[in-house]
Amino acid sequence: MANKGWHSRNYLPHFDSPEVTQFVTFRLADSLPRQVLDRLQRAERPETLRHAFLDQGLGACWLRSESVARLVEGALLQFDEIRYHLHAWTIMPNHVHVLFSMKNDASLGTIVGSWKRFTARKANERIGRTGIFWQTEYWDRFIRNKAHFHAAEHYIDDNPVKAGLVAEAHLWPYGSARFKGT
Repeated sequence: MANKGWHSRNYLPHFDSPEVTQFVTFRLADSLPRQVLDRLQRAERPETLRHAFLDQGLGACWLRSESVARLVEGALLQFDEIRYHLHAWTIMPNHVHVLFSMKNDASLGTIVGSWKRFTARKANERIGRTGIFWQTEYWDRFIRNKAHFHAAEHYIDDNPVKAGLVAEAHLWPYGSARFKGT
């Protein structure tokens, strides 16, 4: 599939190019209630506010289940070094952050879509439910330079600490920080 450069799916703009590293966030369908979404539409800096609300652990938080979190992590790792190179990731109770570089002709939408389709089907089976699992859209930001890369990596690794889930990033069991030590 050809990469598209700047394009829009639904309502968010995306930049798709094999030459860039991407910081992607995707979230559970129920992670932000309607009143929060309405507030985000009026916000001056919706990205910052969105992450603050996500870190509150709103919604059913199906990713809190070890079985579901491991399923998502396994899906991320499945094609590491084949379709993309994973730099950092964390699976939070209601959202996922991934920092990765695409390889070959893989497109951003294809990669994220495959993660979401596979894990939605399997997670619904595991928790005995049907219906929409992930929010349709995902948020992506292409990495502009080394400083931006390190800031994104730190944000991802430190997210469980910031959300009050663990005292130190390497203690979070569903992310890359545990492989980096203290």
